[in-house]
Amino acid sequence: QVQLVESGGGLVQAGGSLRLSCTASGQTFSVYAMSWFRQAPGKEQQFVATISRKGDTDYSESVKGRFTISRDNAKNTMYLQMNSLNPGDTAVYFCASAQTYSDATDSDEYDYWGQGTVVTVSS
Repeated sequence: QVQLVESGGGLVQAGGSLRLSCTASGQTFSVYAMSWFRQAPGKEQQFVATISRKGDTDYSESVKGRFTISRDNAKNTMYLQMNSLNPGDTAVYFCASAQTYSDATDSDEYDYWGQGTVVTVSS
């Protein structure tokens, strides 16, 4: 079966950086669009960034210019480089995959999800 496993979360001070990874197994990674979502304590899940099969990217306004999404199909892995982190970025970060979507920000359109990795940004 398909498995998505996130890693790279942790505790970082405001202004710092982290790189998250999402490694997939059980699926032909290159044919899936991949995305990151996050959920802060007491808040709804929020779209963060997406990367298409071809490598086209899109970001939420709140992370644009600070986060970079990328993928390495040879390693079945997607990344999220997060720079200039602030306490508002504190959340559980989830990766998700979809064979196709019409709206990348809609979590219902995704086929598979990881378990999440916790990112905590201290002030």
